[in-house]
Amino acid sequence: MNDRTMRRSAAIAGLGYTPYYKRGQSLPQTLDELVGKSILAAVEDAGLSIRDVDGFAYFAGGFDTPMLMEMLGIPEVRFTASLTGTGGGSAGAVGLAAAAVHAGLAKTIVCVGGNQQGAQRFGAITSSYPLTPENAFFGTSGLVGPGHMFALLARRHMHLYGTTRDHFADVAMTIRNHALANPDAIMRTPLTRDAYFAAPLLADPHCLFDFCLETDCAVAVVVTSSERARDLRQRPVNILASAQGGSRDWGRSIYWMNMPDETFASSGHASVARDLYAAAGIGPSDVDTLQVYDHFSSQVIMQIEDYGFCAKGEGGPFVSSGAIGLGGNLPTNTDGGQLSAGYAWGMTHVREAVEQLRGTAVNQVPDAAVALVTGGPSVIPVSGLLLERAP
Repeated sequence: MNDRTMRRSAAIAGLGYTPYYKRGQSLPQTLDELVGKSILAAVEDAGLSIRDVDGFAYFAGGFDTPMLMEMLGIPEVRFTASLTGTGGGSAGAVGLAAAAVHAGLAKTIVCVGGNQQGAQRFGAITSSYPLTPENAFFGTSGLVGPGHMFALLARRHMHLYGTTRDHFADVAMTIRNHALANPDAIMRTPLTRDAYFAAPLLADPHCLFDFCLETDCAVAVVVTSSERARDLRQRPVNILASAQGGSRDWGRSIYWMNMPDETFASSGHASVARDLYAAAGIGPSDVDTLQVYDHFSSQVIMQIEDYGFCAKGEGGPFVSSGAIGLGGNLPTNTDGGQLSAGYAWGMTHVREAVEQLRGTAVNQVPDAAVALVTGGPSVIPVSGLLLERAP
């Protein structure tokens, strides 16, 4: 989704979210209730009525639109769609909404993501899959969850480029430091290097602190035309560009059979980054803050490379230089990210980008005008989103 004519035609006008709960602690609320509460909050934030909502843009399968309409009192929708994939579609779903607004298919579209995993651990989810030739191979190899899959990419990056666990530790410690000031964050105690290296290895080279959190929460945004957003309650955040997709060489399913070596140790975002920057008419040097999909610390490094903030193979030294900290030239996951704040399949990153560009973030980046949000990697599509502070 990279049509240049879409540039700045739509904006995020409302933001809503629930508290971030530790896994299972949102009960007895249901996931639909969490999602509904975030939608109502986003609509209120925009200064609109729930009856103004006439569309939904989802990802990872989305939610039950008739249920949400009945529960919230939405009389009619004119647009509803969902990107495939899991968290890889989170940033792209906002672009999907922008495209629909630009095309005149709907006027007030809600993008929402939510998570509630009290009954099942995501890391063991593949154990419930029916037996196929593919999972018979990876299951017997011990590859039973995303942590195992991404550990393979991390280890290959270490082998090819000299990346070390100290680099992963610097990602985890920096992002944890950002969470300390965030009252909504789950993890609000400092993470030391000694504590990092004392943590158990869950999927070598990933230890406990290299994994994102499993939390119960929901985040929603309201997307409408930029012209209309100027007359609403909040300062608009313009949608500068969105892109989603991926390369076949990287995305041979989450299990990465037969990926070429030059692609294997990467995030799969390179082609999306190319399209995103072209659609926006800007480059990496124009980005003031990065909200990157940090399901694993190693993937922060690989996405920084794929989005052109440093050369391939130099992501480890880049993150250890202090560049991704609050005083660095690329403040990253400034709310604590998925590693330390909360996890809603990438929508918490959209929240933080909006707050940075409104000037209301807890760790405000001075004069932040452009934010980059990424979704995934997991399976194709992965996605990217460039947001801009409205004049």
